[in-house]
Amino acid sequence: MLLVLCVDLDDDLGRKTGIPTPVIGDEDVTEAAVALATADPEDSDVNVLFQGVNVHDELAAEGEAVEVAAVTGVDGPDVKANRAVGQEVDRVLAELSTGEEVSAVVITDGAQDESVLPVIRSRMPIDGMRRVIVRQAQDLESLYYTIKQVLADPETRGTILIPLGVLLLIYPLVVVANLFDVAGAAVLGILSGAVGLYSLFRGLGLEESVDGAAESVRNVLYTGRVTLVTYVVALALIVVGGVQGVDTVDAVRTALGSPLAAGTALAAFVHGFVQWLGVAGVTSSLGQITDEYLAGRFRWRYLNAPFYVASIAVVLFAVSGFFLPDAPGVTALGLSELAMALAAGTLIGVLSTLAFAVAESQLPSAEPV
Repeated sequence: MLLVLCVDLDDDLGRKTGIPTPVIGDEDVTEAAVALATADPEDSDVNVLFQGVNVHDELAAEGEAVEVAAVTGVDGPDVKANRAVGQEVDRVLAELSTGEEVSAVVITDGAQDESVLPVIRSRMPIDGMRRVIVRQAQDLESLYYTIKQVLADPETRGTILIPLGVLLLIYPLVVVANLFDVAGAAVLGILSGAVGLYSLFRGLGLEESVDGAAESVRNVLYTGRVTLVTYVVALALIVVGGVQGVDTVDAVRTALGSPLAAGTALAAFVHGFVQWLGVAGVTSSLGQITDEYLAGRFRWRYLNAPFYVASIAVVLFAVSGFFLPDAPGVTALGLSELAMALAAGTLIGVLSTLAFAVAESQLPSAEPV
């Protein structure tokens, strides 16, 4: 018995139509082909299915004992897809158990699907293989309409034509720049940099992230959220803290009169930076708490945030100061002062947690909306 086997390695048939596979029989395969053509007329697997039915009918007309079936893999790695095809071939053979030896004619639409041939050959002999190629796809007319369709798509048009347009403008812009005594190399550098940034932007798929960020900023502006102001203030405080940290490193280096070890430089930077970082953290957390309250989602435990930030800042300030000498802008701490600072930071965190836990259990909070 001869089996005409239509192979769809990436399971377009199952994914796009929901038809369970394998599909066995010329009528069922024809119905599957029509369903796939309805779901996606441009899918090449439609031609594979119709070609399989056509080969089946030709062989049946010649008196050959023949059956047609469609098997699919999965949309994933080739090894996994090949195994899935092998399992479906086994099911087809089990349903065709006629006692006769079964050989196959394999129908595919390309070299990728043909990677499954060893899997099929391990289960039955292969008498032939046919690759389906749509005739029009080989003509210049097909190329013309493909290009026309690509350029009609706004997203594809922007991806292809914008970089191409910039590249074509490079030479005339360099010529114009030279006429006005502007360095052509500078213009070339700017344009190539613009094309490079655009290519990275499109290649990394950042357009959705940028659109989402812009939408978030727009919503913040329109809804009057306090966090917008507090985040800007916090960012400014962090920048100032960074400058202060660098100044503290310079002050310690001057006081010691020698280059600083990496650990000492880090301690000096943290010592100058952490105060401003703590204020920035408290500011941003207060803004977030205010927005939660205005939105009706306030919880007493949210008030822990500024106290936690202050606690961490106290600990980092004290630990960094313990490793630093006396210098302008440095609060050098001894062992006893360090112990007191660590105890104070711990108490701030623990007491705030207990206080707001009690408050949340005793006082009403807003219900989430």
